[in-house]
Amino acid sequence: MEFRQSSKLAGVCYEIRGPVVEEANALEAAGHSVLRLNQGNPATFGFEAPESLLREMTRCLATAHGYSDGRGIPSARQAVADEYRSRGFEGVSLEDVYLGNGVSELVSMSVQALVDTGDEILIPSPDFPLWTAVTRLAGGNPVHYVCDEGADWNPDLADIASKITDRTKAIVVINPNNPTGAVYSRELLEGVADLARRHNLLVFVDEIYDQILYEGAVMHHFATLAPDVLTLTFSGLSKSHRVAGFRAGWMVVSGPTEHARDYLEGITMLAGMRLCPNAPAQHIIEIALRDKTLDDLLLPGGRLREQRDRTWKALNELPGVSCVKPQGALYAFPRFDPKVYRIDDDEKFVLNLLLQEKIHIVQGTGFNWHAPDHVRIVTLPRADELETAIGRIGRFLGNYRR
Repeated sequence: MEFRQSSKLAGVCYEIRGPVVEEANALEAAGHSVLRLNQGNPATFGFEAPESLLREMTRCLATAHGYSDGRGIPSARQAVADEYRSRGFEGVSLEDVYLGNGVSELVSMSVQALVDTGDEILIPSPDFPLWTAVTRLAGGNPVHYVCDEGADWNPDLADIASKITDRTKAIVVINPNNPTGAVYSRELLEGVADLARRHNLLVFVDEIYDQILYEGAVMHHFATLAPDVLTLTFSGLSKSHRVAGFRAGWMVVSGPTEHARDYLEGITMLAGMRLCPNAPAQHIIEIALRDKTLDDLLLPGGRLREQRDRTWKALNELPGVSCVKPQGALYAFPRFDPKVYRIDDDEKFVLNLLLQEKIHIVQGTGFNWHAPDHVRIVTLPRADELETAIGRIGRFLGNYRR
């Protein structure tokens, strides 16, 4: 008997760790050095966790070996609630906070608890593909709304409105955006809130990069602009505190919850089914929320700022390549002009780049972008290494000139 994957996985993909990864692994196993620009893992590129977090986790290990509450330890949840009230989230208490093994687990739980077969969730295009994948896995239909590259990758409110149906349950907002680096204005977020009010929609807000902002970009938390809209806000320590492997994330529920008690009971049930989040990582959340070591990396001359700047400049110097300047997060999403380059299959393009230049990036269609004319590049390596890699990408593009 042949065992095959469940039909529930049909259409589910996660290209950040997709088939090209296997080829990259094989190259490394054969002794090649591969520059991994496919995944935003700070530790891979020499970013160290804040010493205060490591000390705190070490100190707490002796008492962190048992199960916690299914939603997370109360002291950590209270610390998150206090932090978000200080940011303007009205009425948030520890009962509104769920801790998770990273944001990814919480995203999956929140979608599974909401979606019935055939329900729709509005998700940006391009998106972080987890949102599309978990919606499909839950039996729902991801409906992609357009983010406009010509408007600095801001979502098109008219396009969102045109795609709302009687099966739409929620809107996903990713801000700062992965993969584009866009940081949304107050006016844009208020427009999304207005649509959610008019159509009685829940809003999922992925804010994992809310601390990674460049050149005075202003972060507006959606929930503070729409306290009358049921909102689930997701964030964590993976990127801002360079501890992706610790899997320390949280979800904050805000807005009118009286008509969502049944839904929230469903999330609580799923939280209990996984028993609890990673206990040692929960113990560092309170101290992490006071840590400000990220700031120096974002100032002029700081490592993250310099890498973003030089990546953006180098990409735009390539013939036929353009890139909107990222205002946040850790990525660039450049476009290859179809009039200059013939790229019919962007997955094949990134595979060929990997084989020839030993550089691993992700195709734009892996982020549910509609055309094979973009890629996502992680901006975490040292600036000199990024510039060299982009030069090699430029050399490789000669194979695709029309």
